[in-house]
Amino acid sequence: MNTQEQLVALVTGAASGLGRAIARDLASRNVALVLLDRDGDSLRKAVNELHTGTNAVEAIVSDITDDESIARAVAQALAKFGGIDMLIHSAGSIKLGSVEDAPVEELDTQYRVNVRAPYVLTQQLLPSLRIRKGQIVFVNSTMGTGTKAGSSQYCATKHALRALADCLRQEVNAQDIRVLSVYPGKMATPMQEVLAAQSGKEFRPETMMKPEDVAATITHALCTPRTAEITDIYIRPMNSGL
Repeated sequence: MNTQEQLVALVTGAASGLGRAIARDLASRNVALVLLDRDGDSLRKAVNELHTGTNAVEAIVSDITDDESIARAVAQALAKFGGIDMLIHSAGSIKLGSVEDAPVEELDTQYRVNVRAPYVLTQQLLPSLRIRKGQIVFVNSTMGTGTKAGSSQYCATKHALRALADCLRQEVNAQDIRVLSVYPGKMATPMQEVLAAQSGKEFRPETMMKPEDVAATITHALCTPRTAEITDIYIRPMNSGL
């Protein structure tokens, strides 16, 4: 990431959790940012945190389950900066439930957020990423490589996201585009707090990773010299047994 020309990163799910932490880390490295989220109030608060590093931030309120909203966001980003160097898919949706009882509508929502939106957004930005020899990050989950009862819908979408990333890497590596999948364990994020409440468990952030630590790991991978590529990162809480 050492370059005299300011790089541009587009981050989805940038209003909270890991996406917000990634935005802060990239801003400290003087990376220009396009921040996408559907929560306008939280997105504005996230932008206000970016005090150092970059004075180039475009915050876009966007519903990534809607193709027209994605197209408008892409057009706005390209009009602002002319191109994208890093595309970071951090937005995610999760609902728990058994195959027998979970509404299929919840599967549809998770599919649109976790699989379809990254597919559409990547497809629309590939021309720019190809020109700039860019990088794409798919924030997956430990459930993208395993399974757990009561989370079939989420697991299915995350397994699909893994396949998308792996296929894409084979297609674009020859064009000097790097593709990274990240498989984090539990992080102390609002999403985990909601999941704990849904399952009737105590939310214990001290047993989880900090989003800032996972964000720093991702940024480190993005800074890898161009002679190499990190394809997959598996990261879990050190004190997961607590």
